[in-house]
Amino acid sequence: MRVVTATAVALALVGAAAPAATAHQPTTDGIWRTDGYGTVLSIRNGTLQEYQTTAVSCIAGDTARRTGPGAYTTPGGIVLTVRTRGDFDRASVRLDGDVGERNLRRMKELPGDCTRSAPGAPLASFDVFWQSFEENYPFFAAKGVDWHAVRDRYRPTVHEGTTPYELFAVFSKMIEPLHDAHVAVWDVDGDGDGDPDRAFAQVRPGTVRPDGELDAQVKKFVVERDLENARNLQDFAAGRITYADLPGGQGYLRISGFGGYAGGGASYAAELAELDKALDAVFGQERTRHLKGMVIDVRINGGGSDALGLHIAGRLTDTPYLAYSKRARNDPADPTRHTRPQPLYVTPSQGPRYTGPVAVLTGGSTVSAGETFTQALMDRPGRTVRIGQPTQGVFSDVMVRKLPDGMSVWLPNEELLTRSGRTFDGAGIPPHLTEPVFTTEEFDQNKDSAFDRAVKILNDWPERPARSGRPRR
Repeated sequence: MRVVTATAVALALVGAAAPAATAHQPTTDGIWRTDGYGTVLSIRNGTLQEYQTTAVSCIAGDTARRTGPGAYTTPGGIVLTVRTRGDFDRASVRLDGDVGERNLRRMKELPGDCTRSAPGAPLASFDVFWQSFEENYPFFAAKGVDWHAVRDRYRPTVHEGTTPYELFAVFSKMIEPLHDAHVAVWDVDGDGDGDPDRAFAQVRPGTVRPDGELDAQVKKFVVERDLENARNLQDFAAGRITYADLPGGQGYLRISGFGGYAGGGASYAAELAELDKALDAVFGQERTRHLKGMVIDVRINGGGSDALGLHIAGRLTDTPYLAYSKRARNDPADPTRHTRPQPLYVTPSQGPRYTGPVAVLTGGSTVSAGETFTQALMDRPGRTVRIGQPTQGVFSDVMVRKLPDGMSVWLPNEELLTRSGRTFDGAGIPPHLTEPVFTTEEFDQNKDSAFDRAVKILNDWPERPARSGRPRR
């Protein structure tokens, strides 16, 4: 859940025991702990309050108000749906637009730390910061980082007089060796001196984080170079999706993110509706009937909603198949223990579809939901080839943890598994065919080797009739 300021009403729930369910009271009311995710939820009198817990802390997180049966909406418009199971001592929570759900187990009361104010001293913040990673981060061994040695090195440098700026610097040094694009620390003017927000985050060495400036530069290059002779060039979804018909009979679909389609603050339903309008236009039956292949370009893709990625994948198949399975760390003391893997599927869309050959262009700036989308196409029951460079290597949802001093930290706690149980965290999903992606040399020589190779491969594949249309009844 994203961090928002807790309201006074929500804070009044601290320490409230789970009420008994009655005929007049929703059975979701009570205190619930998630499997994994270090989270406790208190639901009472139409208010849901999140608590972020570790062995040394409990900090109030998001709040949400009941907006329908089992539905709770945060001030930021995120909808959570809570459903009880069986004897009502178990339940699940799903975030609107997320893939999968999180299991809940009923508790008798809030943990003791949730009934006390968290100390805001620098050392207390250090301990919560360190403990949050210790209990949730899955990749210390893979990254070759001894997190206990990191604590032993940096904890003695923190004391009562440590300023927010100094503490921010300590946290940045602690996470720097991880080189994980889903790890970050934020300080929103923590010392009150009027400085702009401080943030520390980094990507895998040798890669570039996608941003608006890079996206605009690359899009201009692609339009002027790759799409110079294309037809029907059109932008959709606030410019995040571009489509063109290539001269050789292929289609070109560029996706720069999985969100932002309907403007800032739009609901998932609005985003999905805008996406479907774009896909209905792109995958029209008349067009897909004659396509020789489709180039899907996610080389500059900053991520977003995994669910929107699965939705697009559903336009590329007429057969359901496993996209990936998701699991989370589920034992604070043992990084090898996880929740039961939850299988997530690509389901054929009810809208028009294309099932012919696809070439997926990827690179180091293919990040997060751009990568889960790429993974969702790996077992696509149709001819699919990946061309370019490995993706960034971050697949988990991001846990946003508040610290007692007002800073926030981002970290991942999940793995996405292939059918064989493999993950691609760290190294990223490799291409079938390696080509340079938007290097200085490529720009200087007006080359796009990955795009050119994709077009050639799609031209050379023996023609098979591409199926398109709606699911058979």
